[in-house]
Amino acid sequence: MDYLYAVLIGYFCGSIPTAYWLGRFVYRLNIFEHGSKNMGATNVFRVLGKKPGIATLLVDIAKGIVPVLIVRQYMPHNPVLTFVAAAAAMMGHTLSFWVSFKGGKGVATGLGVFLALATKASLCSLLLFLVTLTFSGMVSLGSILAAAVLPVFVYWFEELGPVYNPYLTVFSAAVALFVIYRHKANIQRIIKGEESRVWGNKKLQNTADAVSTTEKPA
Repeated sequence: MDYLYAVLIGYFCGSIPTAYWLGRFVYRLNIFEHGSKNMGATNVFRVLGKKPGIATLLVDIAKGIVPVLIVRQYMPHNPVLTFVAAAAAMMGHTLSFWVSFKGGKGVATGLGVFLALATKASLCSLLLFLVTLTFSGMVSLGSILAAAVLPVFVYWFEELGPVYNPYLTVFSAAVALFVIYRHKANIQRIIKGEESRVWGNKKLQNTADAVSTTEKPA
């Protein structure tokens, strides 16, 4: 039963459709019909602006942190349960029952998961993400590279100790592959030189400006 509880806690927390609810109830728009039609913080940032984007990012990160901490606190006898809750949280974010099993790409919630599981490793990956974003302007490229090196940092720091570190390393590698797979369309656009950038893209800026002037908060 503990495994079932871990799955339910993780999935319920992860499935909260932050971007969709923010768009629908505050800005009276369906985020799946604007921008990249994705429920991630990046699309919210592009479509609705900085403040909604930051709010979505923080809540999505919390969706990964909270279930791991809950399971660790109330089920400390089996550390593997934290991996189960973490995986369920990411699954909930990408396949949310609230929005017909659609969702984001798992980056922010995955960051939350590893901030709780392996803080040093996740902060190192976050640093690489920020450096990549600074020089390229592409959130997708930063996310892909950060995910790819995460297992290396997890293995190096051994934050759960030598007994559970191999399990955590394998888990982080699986998460990395999942995140990279979710970015397969972005990878194709990067190769073609067609990937959108956070700044320096007039088309995206014009789209955001149009939405902000026509869609007013309730």
